[in-house]
Amino acid sequence: MKLIVGLGNPGKQYEDTRHNIGFKVIDEISSRLNIRLDEMKFNGIFGKGTINGEKVILLKPLTFMNLSGESVAPLMRYYDIPVENLLVIYDELDLPVGKIRLRYKGSAGGHNGIKSIIAHVGTQEFNRIRIGIDRPEQGYPIPNYVLGKFSKEEQEVLKDSIAKSAQACEMWIEKPFQEVMNKYNK
Repeated sequence: MKLIVGLGNPGKQYEDTRHNIGFKVIDEISSRLNIRLDEMKFNGIFGKGTINGEKVILLKPLTFMNLSGESVAPLMRYYDIPVENLLVIYDELDLPVGKIRLRYKGSAGGHNGIKSIIAHVGTQEFNRIRIGIDRPEQGYPIPNYVLGKFSKEEQEVLKDSIAKSAQACEMWIEKPFQEVMNKYNK
């Protein structure tokens, strides 16, 4: 069983913010794979499906970003999902808008959602897809920036990034993550 988690914040007011790019990818995968997000448990909304014989869970934690691990870890324990079968999708300040970068381990890099998952799962060795949101201009507060909305131009760029991220997730359902990294980190 594989678990794909998109990070974001619940609520209409956060729907199109930079911090919610992980939720956007989960919505795209849900649509592509016809996995309805129709279960509310483990402080999240999730859906289950089977793709080419592999069981898959898509999860959007509803804990707010900084507490994401409080949703991810209990779901992993309940379904006995090993950490190598976890993939987390989130926003990345250190990449240009729309650039995607896959990694199989690493520090939180200042991302509070990832810090929470590392703390609750007990390791930083899990698969990730980071989607670039760029940094704000110097002096602009980062919390305000990540909770701000994308410009129209950025939204156009991100359509492709969301699609590529969803494709990478689909590939990972059947292929080793290293192979997916090699294809999408070009």
